[in-house]
Amino acid sequence: MADLRSIAAPFVASGPSGVAVRDRLKGLTGEDERVLRLVGVHLGSLAGGDLRRRCADGLSHDSTRWAERKRGLTAVSSSRWAGSITKATHDQWALARRGLAAHIQGLRAGIDMLRHRLAQPVGAKGTKRTPGGYRSKKEWHAKSRRLACLVDRHAAAGADWDSGRVRVVRGGGRLLNTRQHLERAQLTQDQWRQRWTAARWFLSADGESGKRFSNETIRVTPDGQLSIKLPTPLAHLANAPHGRYQLACRVAFAHRGPEWADRVAADRAVAYRISYDPQRDRWYVTASWQHPPAPTIPLAAALVSGCIGVDMNADHLAAWRLDAHGNPVGAPHRFGYDLSGNAEHRDAQVRHALTRLLHWATTCGVTAIAVEDLDFTADTTREKHGRRSRFRKLISGMPTARLRARLTSMADQTGITIIAVDPAYTSKWGAQHWQQPLHTPACKTTRHDAAAVVIGRRAQGHKARRRTPPPRHDRSDRVGHRSAQAGPSAAGCEGPRRRVPGPRTRCPSPDCGLKAGDQCAQHRSGHAAEHAQLMHSP
Repeated sequence: MADLRSIAAPFVASGPSGVAVRDRLKGLTGEDERVLRLVGVHLGSLAGGDLRRRCADGLSHDSTRWAERKRGLTAVSSSRWAGSITKATHDQWALARRGLAAHIQGLRAGIDMLRHRLAQPVGAKGTKRTPGGYRSKKEWHAKSRRLACLVDRHAAAGADWDSGRVRVVRGGGRLLNTRQHLERAQLTQDQWRQRWTAARWFLSADGESGKRFSNETIRVTPDGQLSIKLPTPLAHLANAPHGRYQLACRVAFAHRGPEWADRVAADRAVAYRISYDPQRDRWYVTASWQHPPAPTIPLAAALVSGCIGVDMNADHLAAWRLDAHGNPVGAPHRFGYDLSGNAEHRDAQVRHALTRLLHWATTCGVTAIAVEDLDFTADTTREKHGRRSRFRKLISGMPTARLRARLTSMADQTGITIIAVDPAYTSKWGAQHWQQPLHTPACKTTRHDAAAVVIGRRAQGHKARRRTPPPRHDRSDRVGHRSAQAGPSAAGCEGPRRRVPGPRTRCPSPDCGLKAGDQCAQHRSGHAAEHAQLMHSP
C-alpha cells in the first residue's frame, strides 16, 4: 500500500482588498465621443512609446530613468497623465515578467516529464502517480524530438529572463493573433481594426487622496458629473475652466454606489478608467479603489454554526450542509453551470452559481463555506497525461482559482467566511465512507455529494472516516463489545469514558459525568446503591 501524503491544515481565506464597479455612459453627444477618441489615441501612443523605452531598459532601469521618462511625457500631456502612464507601464512590465517566470516553470516541468518517460522501456506500465514508458518506438522518437524543442525553448526563455527582456503586445496577443484568422473569428478586417484600435487607447487615471473628488484627472462629482483633464496638445477642445472637458452624461453606480459616494465625499483616492466596446458601440466608466482587507476571524468562531462543504466539478457545485459536529444535515444541493462558450459567458455562469450558493447559505444561517484549495496548473500538460486529451481539456476548463477568488469576494459582503482545505483524497474517501450510508431511495447520493461531506468535515477538523457502527444482526452488548469500544483485555476498559461534548448515541448520559465508571452509583436492581437507598428510607 502506497504511503498517503500528509493533509495540510485548513485555513481561512483572506478577503478582497480592492473594489471595481462599472457604469455605462449614456447620453453622450457626437462631440463627446470625438473628444474621447482623440484623447484615447493621443495618450495610447504615448503609453506605447513609454512601454517600448521601459522594455529597452530591462534590468538596468532605475528611479533616474523613471524620472526622465515622466518628464518627457509631462511636456506632451500633463504631470498627472504622465504619472498614470508610467505606473501602467511598470505594472504591465511586471506582469509580463511574472508570465515569463510561469512559462519557464512550465517548460521545466515538461522537460522533466519527457525525460522520465523516455528513460522507461517502450511499453512499460506506469502507476497511478507515475506514468510509464511510451507505447511504441514511433511515439518514443516523436517525443524525443519534442524534448529537444522544449530544451531550446527553455534556453531561449532563460536567456530572456537573465537579460530582463519581456515580450508585450499592447492590445493583447490573442487579439493580434486573431488578425490572421478573421474567417474563423467571423470578423471583417474593419471590425477587427476597430477592436484593435480601442484596445490600444489609454483613458485611465489613478486616484489621489486629499484631492477634490478623489481624482483630478478623471473626475466624477457626487451628483454624477464626469469631466476629464485634457492633454496639452488638445487643450483647445476644453469646454470647462482649467483645461477640462465636461461630458453631457451622468454617472450613477448601481453596485456599491453609497460606498463610492462616501469615498468621493471624503476625498479618498478613486481610480477611473473609460473604455469603449466596439461590438456594442457603448462607452463605460469603471471606478476602483483599495481598502484594507477585513481581519479574518478565528477558524473556531467561523464554524460555530456548522459549515457547508462544496465540491467543484466540471458542470456543477455539489454542496452539503454539516452541523457543528460534522454530521450531514438535510439533502445535498447542486448548483449547475455551463462552462462552454466565450469567457464572458463562463464568468457569468460561475457568478450565478455562486450567488445561489451564498443565498442558500444565508437561508440556512451558516457562516462558513469550505472549498478545496485546488491548483491544476501543473496537471494540464500534454507530457504528463499523453493522449488523454479529453481529461486535460476537462481540468483545464475548471476555473479553480477564479472560483475561489470570486467566492471570497462575493462572500465578503454577506458575512460568510471561506475556508480552504487540502483537496487530497476527498472524492476517494467520500465515496468509501459516506456515499453508501447517505444513499436513500429518495436521495441519490453521488460521489461528488459525498466528497462535499469530507470537505466540510476536514474544515471542522474531523476525520473523513465515519464512526464504526454496532453489529447489524444484534445492536446490543450481548454479542460482545462493539467494534468502536475497547477490547475486554484492554487495561481500564471498564473505566469512565472521556467526556466528549456534543450529542452521542448508545453511550451513558452526559449528566453522569465523573461517576460513569462507579458501579455503586448506578441504580440497578439488586445493587448496593439500591440497598443503601432502602436502608435510609423512612
